[in-house]
Amino acid sequence: MKITKYQDQEIKDTPHKIDVREMYNKESAQVMLMALKPGESLKPHKTPVDVFFFIVEGRPTIHVGNDSEVCVSDTLVESPADIVHYISNESDSLARILVVKAPRPGSSAKVL
Repeated sequence: MKITKYQDQEIKDTPHKIDVREMYNKESAQVMLMALKPGESLKPHKTPVDVFFFIVEGRPTIHVGNDSEVCVSDTLVESPADIVHYISNESDSLARILVVKAPRPGSSAKVL
């Protein structure tokens, strides 16, 4: 059994400049856990594979294509491949989101 603890993972250097840590990385999928402080957001971008977001904590706004919705803990949101998406935290508390890309992308996301 392999156990990965969030607090033991290094913060990844991404174009978004937020706290994002790799939790799992295999050919079948890539999993990151991000923490968005109040007022932080990802830059709008596209990924070459399907993505889903699972809200662990907080009330982030998920933006997929032309749709945006404030989501609460224990909610899963899907984003198809090659659709512009991003996440923002317009609340006054921390938001933590598990991001799963399946399969693991062979190329980087395209930041717009």
